[in-house]
Amino acid sequence: MVVTVRSLGLNGVAGYAVSAECFLSGGLPAFDVVGLPDAAVREARERVRAAVKNAGAKFPVSRITVNLAPAGQKKAGTLYDLPIFVGLLAAAGDLPVPEEDAAFIGELSLTGALRRVNGALPMALAAERAGIRTLFVPAENAAEASLAQGLTVYGVPDVVSLSAHLRGEQRLTPAPVWTPEEDEAGLLDLRDVMGQENVKRALEIAAAGGHNLLMIGSPGAGKSMLAKRLPSILPALSREEALAVSGVWSVAGLTDPGHPLLTRRPFRSPHHSTSASALAGGGPAMRPGEISLAHNGVLFLDELPEFRRDVLEVLRQPLEDGEVTVARAGGTLRLPARFQLICAMNPCRCGWRGHPDRQCTCSDRDRARYVEKISGPLLDRIDLHVTVPSVEYEAMRRRDTPESSAEVKARVDAARAIQSRRLSDSAAACNAQIPPSEMAAFCSLDAAGEALMKNAFQRLGLTARSHDRILRVARTIADLEGEADIGAAHLAEAIQYRNTDILRG
Repeated sequence: MVVTVRSLGLNGVAGYAVSAECFLSGGLPAFDVVGLPDAAVREARERVRAAVKNAGAKFPVSRITVNLAPAGQKKAGTLYDLPIFVGLLAAAGDLPVPEEDAAFIGELSLTGALRRVNGALPMALAAERAGIRTLFVPAENAAEASLAQGLTVYGVPDVVSLSAHLRGEQRLTPAPVWTPEEDEAGLLDLRDVMGQENVKRALEIAAAGGHNLLMIGSPGAGKSMLAKRLPSILPALSREEALAVSGVWSVAGLTDPGHPLLTRRPFRSPHHSTSASALAGGGPAMRPGEISLAHNGVLFLDELPEFRRDVLEVLRQPLEDGEVTVARAGGTLRLPARFQLICAMNPCRCGWRGHPDRQCTCSDRDRARYVEKISGPLLDRIDLHVTVPSVEYEAMRRRDTPESSAEVKARVDAARAIQSRRLSDSAAACNAQIPPSEMAAFCSLDAAGEALMKNAFQRLGLTARSHDRILRVARTIADLEGEADIGAAHLAEAIQYRNTDILRG
């Protein structure tokens, strides 16, 4: 008798339907798992055997064959323990055959208890698309799986409880749909930063339009302090955005079982010793990297020139496409990577070039070596280049309170609302994502603006990419001012954010 139990699998950060086909036949006792299983899947045989015996059931003395279909797709992880367990006992007649619209995922301990698995959210979303209506998961994954609408989710503590439920002896209680609670932990506030009004203005523009930002300044000027306060002025995540980024975090095993849905935009700040694989993703387990964990949020690279050049070049494709394609010997993955890049760096290796009171000790060659890791194509993809001056003593000791993040965020939210209405029929979510084909419609200039743009294009030696990025920034500045059209003043402010002389001089 062949019993088919529905389950799910993971391909990168996307779930897909899997069927566990269990067949008991005559012959010498054996237990084979086929369907391109990895070592963890093959070891399910011993976990299932021990769980069956410790749950008080009789392990069938037969030749057991389990096929995980589609057989041509590699299967990885421990999440197939539970469907194999159910299929095995159903084929032996100890459990009723599950309903066709029911699916099972979960790792078994030797005692029969269920342990949580990574990626429950994307698998639950895939189950919904596949027509599954009932999903059995480990108890720790129940809140996460309940985020998928249209599913009845059961959190299973152990196989004894599951067996009693399937036999109709003692029903499990469906998990309630998890709803986020008010997050009491406060974000860092811009009012903590004294002075630096020009940089705060750039942060506001970056937040309002989703633009990339590079801050250049001496040590102690406040670059990292300002970057860490950017999340406090970013717009809230929509439900679709929250599900997308929570799915990535779930696959990486970073979600909190008690709070499975991210309600704030992620802020990732990898160390400069990070490898290219850690940033882009992949590795032996083919897991998402830092740029995917920052999806719909912020990727902050402090001390930018300290990163290896090959690591920085990884950013070029996702900054344009919003996704990263990782090709490895184990397969090819397409991972989401629509992030906002925020960078900070010193003007030279010693950090004091251009400082009014400190003397730079770097030679011309030292300065060139320090910035040469930042390629022209990468720099061209950063919309805003801002010099962060040293804070003066009077600014540090002033008594008036700087503008709070809440005040800035109100203007950012108003600008994003304007963009949402304008881009309602577009694939873009904010000004930074406006495709070239729609630039003429959304970023048109009057005669004065055209003359100013032409002069800047020739004088600064702009590329076609930087031309479009300046227009997108100008569109955001106009939105912050509540203006329907881009004026010369908006464009002039956007152009002055493209000054990179401090790097190349």
